[in-house]
Amino acid sequence: MKTQVCIIGGGPSGLMLSQLLHLKGIDTIVLEKHTRDYVLGRIRAGVLEHGFAKLMREAQCGERMDTEGQIHEGFNISDNGVLHRVDLHKYSGGNSVVVYGQTELTRDLYDAREKLNGMVLHEVDDVVLHGLDSGSPSVTFSRGGNSERIECDYVIGADGFHGVSRKSIPADVLREYERVYPFGWLGVLSRTPPVDSELIYARHERGFALCSLRSNVLSRYYIQVPLTDTVEDWPDDVFWDELKRRLPGDVAARMQTGPSIEKSIAALRSFVAEPMRYGRLFLAGDAAHIVPPTGARGLNSAASDIYYLYHAMVAHYQQGDDQGLEEYSGKALARVWKAQRFSWWLTSLLHRYPEMSAYDLKLQQTELDYLFSSDNALSSLAENYVGLPF
Repeated sequence: MKTQVCIIGGGPSGLMLSQLLHLKGIDTIVLEKHTRDYVLGRIRAGVLEHGFAKLMREAQCGERMDTEGQIHEGFNISDNGVLHRVDLHKYSGGNSVVVYGQTELTRDLYDAREKLNGMVLHEVDDVVLHGLDSGSPSVTFSRGGNSERIECDYVIGADGFHGVSRKSIPADVLREYERVYPFGWLGVLSRTPPVDSELIYARHERGFALCSLRSNVLSRYYIQVPLTDTVEDWPDDVFWDELKRRLPGDVAARMQTGPSIEKSIAALRSFVAEPMRYGRLFLAGDAAHIVPPTGARGLNSAASDIYYLYHAMVAHYQQGDDQGLEEYSGKALARVWKAQRFSWWLTSLLHRYPEMSAYDLKLQQTELDYLFSSDNALSSLAENYVGLPF
């Protein structure tokens, strides 16, 4: 097969780039390791910054998001039982976020690719990237027991942290930065009304908690747990009891509980790979960077990569201008590291670390006290939460 852009990874990043390029007359093929049902079964983030929502509309995939998604102009931080509201609209200059589940967003992108007869190949194995430092790269893979090959102009690696794309960059070129956090998030999805119309982040002596939502009848809750814990250690009734302990009394009292639809423990890490370009290969999303979920930057950071790649590819194919391609890695990494800083800061602010001394706890409390006493500090928080400019 031949195409202009071969995209490795059929998650939201790869699908969005494929859709955007298709609308500009640029041919793509998307390769995905898993089935469509598997991809849609993954439970992920649900807070979209305004720039991401705008990109969905440009991709002609925003109709259901705009109808069913919820615009949030603020969120709450509970500090040992005392609730403080962060007014995003006020402190970010009128911006907001959209709460819309990643599963639904991915479904919209799949539907859009089908509508335009976009080529998305599933259950692809043994992917190997060839000739990345030449002018004619190719990708080989197996599907249904057959070996296949795609010749292309460019390869986009949007295949996640464990994918083959980043590993295809020579070791003497690639540099990786990583921090692994000493705790995880136990997440529960339940078919219950959200406890609040806005998100509640909770700092508590027993550990962090988060009350989130997917819709008016679907809630997503998290608590900080040791990395040694397993899902089996947390039956539903034990989870609900512990979650309520970490929330303000009035919030816990009005919480409606129910059986968990999905329950999992996610380890937290910060990770960045540099550069994000090697020859004709461009990395995007989790293939190049990961953040703790505290600041809702993961999917949104991937969106900025797609924004830069989309505009760079359009400039290349329509105007013969390669400046965007040449500057992609530096431009993307500049925004990635800002997202890393914000996610690290918010994680450090709200979690209980095992090695924390009394001094550390006092500093953490002072940081929170300063945040809620300073309009400038709140503006910085709001600006990062709704999303920095692309």
